[in-house]
Amino acid sequence: MNAIPVTTIAVDPDRLERGEWSHTHNKQIGEGDISASYSADMIGLHGRIRRPFEYQGTLWVCVGLCSHPIECAKAYRLTDADRFDGEPTTYAEKVRDSETARNDPMGFYHGMAVTRGGRRFVLTGPEVVFIAGERQQLGLFDG
Repeated sequence: MNAIPVTTIAVDPDRLERGEWSHTHNKQIGEGDISASYSADMIGLHGRIRRPFEYQGTLWVCVGLCSHPIECAKAYRLTDADRFDGEPTTYAEKVRDSETARNDPMGFYHGMAVTRGGRRFVLTGPEVVFIAGERQQLGLFDG
């Protein structure tokens, strides 16, 4: 199958921060919104996602993190289930034919039905890679 070229988007590195576990607070501290949305484990086990992140008015969910040579996150766009153009599937259905799933030109997670807060979504490919770009400055002194 022909692969779709990977789109790479540079974002503020703070959004990709992994943070550190705080035993005192019993939670991750300093984690960026993109990293915090990592949901591959939840998708495979429960068909659910963690809180998605927003990029240019669209919701996304991270399915993979990498740090070599730079911090990056692989993500899929979330589409309301009733607006998805196609037949949604589940993780279990997709991996029954793992070779086909791995070679899907729209990406492994394309078409997977997931839930968040009682809402149904479908992960929509192709996969996009968010990479660490330049830090964004707060416009505190901008006119």
